[in-house]
Amino acid sequence: MKANAILIAFGLSIFSAGTESTQKQGASWKDYLGGPESAHYSPLKQINVSNVNKIEPAWTYPAGEAPSTFCPLVVDNIAYVAAKGGALVALDATTGNELWVHSFAGGGGVRGGIAGQRGANYWESQDRTDRRILVTSGGYLWAIDALTGKTVDSFADHGKLDLKIGIERAPIPLVSRTPGRVFENLIILGSFPGEGYLAPPGDLRAFDVRTGKLLWVFHTIPHPGELGNETWPKDAYKYLGGVDVWGEITVDEKRGIAYFPVSSAKYELYGGDRPGNNLFADCLLALDARTGKYLWHFQTVHHDLWDYDPAAAPQLATLKHDGQTVDIVALASKNGFLYVFDRVTGQPLWPIEERTVPKSEVPGEWTSPTQPFPTVPPPFARQKMTEKDLYFGFMTPEEKTHWTERFAKAQNKGLFTPPGLTDTISIPGVNGGAFYWNSGADAEHGIVFVESKDFPSILKVVKAGESTAENTGGTIPSRIQPGGRGHGGFFGAGGPPMALRFGRTIYEGSCQACHGPDLKGDRGPEVDDAVKRLGADSVRNIIKNGKGAMPAFPTMNADAITDVIEFLDKSDQTPPGTGVPGNMLMERLEPDYPPWVTPPPSRYKTGYGQEGYIITPPWSTITAYDLNTGKIMWQMPYGDTPQAGPSDKLRGNVTPRSGFVVTAGGLVLFADNQSKLYALDEKTGKVVYSRDVPNGAVGVPAVYEVKGREYILFSLVGGPGFPTGARMAPGGTSPPPGQKCFVAFALQQ
Repeated sequence: MKANAILIAFGLSIFSAGTESTQKQGASWKDYLGGPESAHYSPLKQINVSNVNKIEPAWTYPAGEAPSTFCPLVVDNIAYVAAKGGALVALDATTGNELWVHSFAGGGGVRGGIAGQRGANYWESQDRTDRRILVTSGGYLWAIDALTGKTVDSFADHGKLDLKIGIERAPIPLVSRTPGRVFENLIILGSFPGEGYLAPPGDLRAFDVRTGKLLWVFHTIPHPGELGNETWPKDAYKYLGGVDVWGEITVDEKRGIAYFPVSSAKYELYGGDRPGNNLFADCLLALDARTGKYLWHFQTVHHDLWDYDPAAAPQLATLKHDGQTVDIVALASKNGFLYVFDRVTGQPLWPIEERTVPKSEVPGEWTSPTQPFPTVPPPFARQKMTEKDLYFGFMTPEEKTHWTERFAKAQNKGLFTPPGLTDTISIPGVNGGAFYWNSGADAEHGIVFVESKDFPSILKVVKAGESTAENTGGTIPSRIQPGGRGHGGFFGAGGPPMALRFGRTIYEGSCQACHGPDLKGDRGPEVDDAVKRLGADSVRNIIKNGKGAMPAFPTMNADAITDVIEFLDKSDQTPPGTGVPGNMLMERLEPDYPPWVTPPPSRYKTGYGQEGYIITPPWSTITAYDLNTGKIMWQMPYGDTPQAGPSDKLRGNVTPRSGFVVTAGGLVLFADNQSKLYALDEKTGKVVYSRDVPNGAVGVPAVYEVKGREYILFSLVGGPGFPTGARMAPGGTSPPPGQKCFVAFALQQ
């Protein structure tokens, strides 16, 4: 049975469609995350603290096959969503009626479609005669006419731009995990070149929105003569990689400054082949948006060994600080810190101290002697875990004994304890802290919001070729297995029409982190003989539905799964007509060092060791900072876990998959993993309204207004189906209980 999906608009009324803009400022949601400033903020206040309990379904739309992480856009009275197997679909934003559908070659998931993408960009000419949606699919950036759904033939190569352009040593294909950011007549793009040893570099690029012409490139691994080159080994840009922007880009439109959360160097958990601080890895980087010229940077982690790279959008706000009005940019990171800087100069608003941290015991490793610690504001996540923090609520007596003994023996020297040769505690963890979708702001009042999770990792480094099975992580009992996103999640890809190459690319993005670059196992078991041992049908079923600690991959379509299976089955053979042995295909994932480089003693590696359930709840929170004072206004658990039993309180689920929106009506709104919608008071964090909804949410809702009526549009996927007695929009239908799907639910009058 195909999974159905529905998108739901919450509103106070329903009005007819129209494509001409009759809206006031802020009525549309035409940018990813609500605007170039990525604030998740709407100036609309028709729905507010006093009446939010009256919102009811307005319209529903069944979106068809393939769940999506796609955040909707709304311009004038048209909503743009991912639906129907990864197509871009335009809907009447007041009725949910379908206006047009643009399908991509290969359908949804990996080989085409936008179901696995986080969102899109909208651009229009000054006279509004040319309006475009820019979205990535199958290794390309596509330009789609926003009114007709047709490909814009004048853009790049007949409507599509190869994402490899401007990236040296780009893989085939190059994946984009960020929609980028439109500014004036250009689109600024990051990339996701991979996480293995010697991945390609993640250089930043800007293209002309009208023609697709490459306008500028910024080298994130500096070339000779460029700032930061001395923080790497000689000629590092020729063979080392990562340092990409897979997270969210923010632009100060008034000043023309683009702010980037730059990721870690690769391999991210051992750096014996990259001694030095490795600029511009783990940086907040400010560039001139028009030219790509360097303005300033701050490195949050020197020589990252913890995968503590930032991914959440830098937030812009205006504060009163030391009696002066200051425009700031704030960055929430995976290590639990919020860093606050003068937006123009890059100077920290409060002191950031370099403190001595432990040295690595791993042979060949280089460790920075110090790391930066903000003194203000306080962290939003836990950065140390003691034996008193162990949580036994879901453990059997045997598990309790196992974890008590294992924890007592582990290295645990604080936030920057390097991964060691024995168990090492890392908290907030490789998959903890703030991710994409996790930060927003009420800029006018100087308030920044951070959604985060405490998700401990137990890291243990071993030599290449040895199994990291002991360090699997993710040992949450099946009875409480949560949904979520993270390093095991599916990234999406595309490329040339050769199944083995597709399969290899999909494996690298979706499977390698657990099963290793050589298929011999990492935090998961070996899979080099899985097809021969289990059979293709069994492997297909495991990929689609999950098994044990392995999550399901619902966004991976049938073609993509077939490609992975063929790759697994033939990885030790010579692909017909290629003359390339399968083992050479494997080596392409992590190539040899160039002849002039002395490699480290080993390509040490570790599983991600994610053990979310061993720490006391709440496992996830949302924190509101008043940056006028540098203090936390409030912190509340984010969502709930029904396995913990009935409760009227928020207790925090393990891995939230959705973001939140903030409105001028004084609300912070989100739907959690467990099919519940919450409205919090922006000033206090208290729940002012909650209700059951059909499914758990993904992405960031869109807030918009048409003809004087305000709507909040959510994307929902998975979960138990509509609760008994749920009211639907006129003519709407409820998906069967238990069906995993995108659910469009509207909160009717």
